[in-house]
Amino acid sequence: MIEITLLLNEKSEEPLYFQIYQHIKKDIISGKLVAKTRLPSIRALSSHLHISRNTVESAYHRLIDEGYVQSRPRSGLYVVELELDKLPTLHSNERKPVELIEPDNAPIQYDFRYGDVDIAHFPLATWRKLTNLSLQSEQVELFSYGNPQGEHGLRVEIAKYLYDSRGVNCSPEQIIIGAGIQYLLNMLSSLIGSTNSNIAIEEPGYDGVRTVFRNNGFSIHPILLDKDGINIYKLYESKSRIVYITPSHQFPYGMVLPIAKRIQLLKWAQDLDGIIIEDDYDSEFRYVGKPIPSLQSLDANQRTVYLGTFSKCLLPSLRIAYMILPPDLIALYNKQDYRLYDQTVSWFHQKTLELFMSKGHWEAHIRKMRNVYHKKQSTLIETIRELMGEKVTIIGENAGLHILLRVHNGMDEKELIRAAAQKGVKVYAVSHYWEKQTQAEASMVQIGFGGLSNEDIVLGIHSLFQAWF
Repeated sequence: MIEITLLLNEKSEEPLYFQIYQHIKKDIISGKLVAKTRLPSIRALSSHLHISRNTVESAYHRLIDEGYVQSRPRSGLYVVELELDKLPTLHSNERKPVELIEPDNAPIQYDFRYGDVDIAHFPLATWRKLTNLSLQSEQVELFSYGNPQGEHGLRVEIAKYLYDSRGVNCSPEQIIIGAGIQYLLNMLSSLIGSTNSNIAIEEPGYDGVRTVFRNNGFSIHPILLDKDGINIYKLYESKSRIVYITPSHQFPYGMVLPIAKRIQLLKWAQDLDGIIIEDDYDSEFRYVGKPIPSLQSLDANQRTVYLGTFSKCLLPSLRIAYMILPPDLIALYNKQDYRLYDQTVSWFHQKTLELFMSKGHWEAHIRKMRNVYHKKQSTLIETIRELMGEKVTIIGENAGLHILLRVHNGMDEKELIRAAAQKGVKVYAVSHYWEKQTQAEASMVQIGFGGLSNEDIVLGIHSLFQAWF
């Protein structure tokens, strides 16, 4: 057994598990770690580096998946022979030419990025007024860390709004406020991870969430989608007792889980004593028909964790999201002293949002933004159909702030993105939303429209038509 000395950079944007993986991989490729070398145990390396075992385990799993090491039962992990010396050597005149990638010289004029919002319609004057009002009141609170679970007044407003709009049944004491969905899922992972190590996730699904669970030591079980959402039978077969799902607007495909499947999913949770994590990330923006009730509102057995965010309706930079825990989990949250965690959202942002909601501005803003985004989405769809017709297939057009576009011109994902960039348009890949990227559709891109004006949407789609056809 060897001792690996790692220099971990906690300020790096790369997670610690990835730094460990990169370091060991480099040593294997360079020959510093020779074949059949036994790696330190997870316990030994985590103790040596003073980090969690889950972090080391994630790094080792990636090394195994990529074939750099292999696991021998009851023995440990061993470096694999790469056999580079057995490959035929090319003479200098036989070397293959290096493929040169031409730089995209055209500046990006139209960025169809999902996640951007319409800042022109943000009620800045109202928000500034309410911020000043919050700063003038309760000055003692202004200088404190704030309530670890989130300010009570804001939690009261969130509970009222969710009951009226989504049928969610909860008390303010079940709500936890945090700086974004990923932060809250990190907390949830810690809360439930000690007894559950497997989690089922829609395939494809939100890669940011998948990364959070993997970094917390969960084994990911991707569940393929049917035309109406997650396959419940495959979920049973996965043997997972936790599932993360976006039922009201599946990300990224956009279908809505029908009521029959919602009932089946709730039965799955009852049968397996399971946990459903319902991410209701943009249910405010549905343009066709009425929203189906949330899973949480249908869950008589209280097995559902409900997640929501203000990023899509207000501003992502506010970093305000919330999580509603069922009674068993909120009791565990209190028992395990998670209230000792400091609040991650500033007190006066919470206070300002509380005033924004209590004075009626929030629901008025949602109504306005639903109309704004519906007009943008209609402009996008109509322009695509007018120019491209049957040369493309539009996916997920009934809700949300993005669509997927399947392009029938023979180009794959990378070629579509590159051709668009050469015309000054930025569209985005879909393949990374798949856990098994080899199963991703080859000729598909994601197009977000929240941050563009109607005029720029039209001009951008014209440029895409020129790029692709």
